[in-house]
Amino acid sequence: MHVAGDSSLQNFGPTAVVLALAARSRQDRKGNTLSAMWKPNQPGSPSPAPTPEPSRPAPTTSAPAFEAPARPQPTAAVTGEQATIGKGLFIKGEINGSESLFIDGKVEGTVNLPGNRVTIGRNGQVAANITAREIVVLGKVRGNVSATDRVDIRAEGSLSGDVAAARISIEDGAFFKGGIDIRKPDAKGSAQPQAISEATKTA
Repeated sequence: MHVAGDSSLQNFGPTAVVLALAARSRQDRKGNTLSAMWKPNQPGSPSPAPTPEPSRPAPTTSAPAFEAPARPQPTAAVTGEQATIGKGLFIKGEINGSESLFIDGKVEGTVNLPGNRVTIGRNGQVAANITAREIVVLGKVRGNVSATDRVDIRAEGSLSGDVAAARISIEDGAFFKGGIDIRKPDAKGSAQPQAISEATKTA
């Protein structure tokens, strides 16, 4: 085998020449040995692009809906609804309605709530005629009161006026000045009074 430009390799066989050329190809011009082995991480070496793994949709696990325990709804009072006149209110005129009333403010005029209860609170000041099924006085009342059931004057209460009712209760310490008309429980408003008396009771 003839190798042009290199007389040192002319006397060797083809196999020796190939090995010598391979050995020389591993040296640069300065005589440094170069590695001829191919490494997959060498720059410029063709490396097969990794096939991307197909994206899998994230499992959609819906969070369990949290349901607050149902709270029992407050039941309506057995005695029915009751309206309130606060202590900061002043009403002048006529009050009519179909529900019970609690008066803790000032009222002048007429209160007509047949079949219901009227309560005058400790701060209540009423200058009116009152008609109701039941009347409870804890404050001050000036006027005539008529109840189909009962009138209850508590120890802190004060009533100046005539009372017409089937029953009346006056606690110790209460103030009352006026007439008392006790009616039979089944008597109508037009029925004749069973007893009429004038009474004055002070603390």
